Amino acid sequence: MQTARAVPAATVVNLRDLGGIALGRGRRLRQGILLRSGQLSGYDPEHDTGVAALGIRTVVDLRTADERTWAPDRLPTGARLFVADVLGDNPGVSPARLRALLGDPDGATAALGGGRAEELFAQTYRKMVLAPGAAAAFRALMETVADPRARPLLFHCATGKGRTGWATALLLLVAGAPRDVVRAEFLAVNRAVRAALEPLVRRFLDEGGDPDIASAVVDARPRYLEAALDAMDERWGGLDGYLRDGLRLPPAVVERLHDDLAVPV
Repeated sequence: MQTARAVPAATVVNLRDLGGIALGRGRRLRQGILLRSGQLSGYDPEHDTGVAALGIRTVVDLRTADERTWAPDRLPTGARLFVADVLGDNPGVSPARLRALLGDPDGATAALGGGRAEELFAQTYRKMVLAPGAAAAFRALMETVADPRARPLLFHCATGKGRTGWATALLLLVAGAPRDVVRAEFLAVNRAVRAALEPLVRRFLDEGGDPDIASAVVDARPRYLEAALDAMDERWGGLDGYLRDGLRLPPAVVERLHDDLAVPV
């Protein structure tokens, strides 16, 4: 199953160009217009000249206000920043608190122990579909992507896994990708995320942290994506209803996304 191309970058975690993903029916995602990654707080243009060469015009930050304060983005030259906060300032047990959870084994056990980790994270993925604030953020992302003047566009959260994972799934679905393609891309980031968080995970385990909690916190798991897709299907009857009634996207925006993102194979 074809997934996005990993873009070599020394100072940006999990940078991927979605271009080239096969959408079926003789179409693929257009290259060089949509990129996903982790946060850009460590971006160093002197060491990552390849990132500058991407010509990024817009960076969409899906993180909370606290995350943006703790680790503000460093933008590529010429790029403008657009904030689309998915989880709000009270994210609870969620991808927004990933580093905090890994830095506190006792707190992680209290919040996620007893087999609760995967369940609680799955509920967060449902929240990304069902919460009004999340809908507003994803609507803003989709409307920005639909503007050709904003592309090439890079969107990101902290590690480029959770909020970025659902944003990627949504864009692929709108472009016409079948769900098996969406699932493959959702899971394809695990190696990069594990590598980026390996020092934190190692310290967490050395201090007595539960390996099952670490895995549930760090990994993009099939159940997480299924929780989001199920929420979309249950509440709105599928993608069309979610776009129309959940995100309240104008039909013209949806049509433009479908037409602009894909090209013939």
